[in-house]
Amino acid sequence: MTMLGTVAKQLKNHPALIPLFIFIGGGATMSMMYLGRLALKNPDVCWDRKNNPEPWNKMEPTQQYKFFAINMDYSKLKKDGPDF
Repeated sequence: MTMLGTVAKQLKNHPALIPLFIFIGGGATMSMMYLGRLALKNPDVCWDRKNNPEPWNKMEPTQQYKFFAINMDYSKLKKDGPDF
């Protein structure tokens, strides 16, 4: 018997397990989506070392890169450091 057949049989015999599978599957999906967002949108991650070796230097001070910022208005920030 295959793994999916065993799971389907258990779900038929114990329908109270259905919410457990839904929430665990949803949590795994959301964690993978967040991991993908960190890998693709974070300025600390460099996938192209030849054309853009330091992507954090090309960020504007008004650009929001954090997922959630509490009471932070990025449009009013000024750049403190020099241009590279």
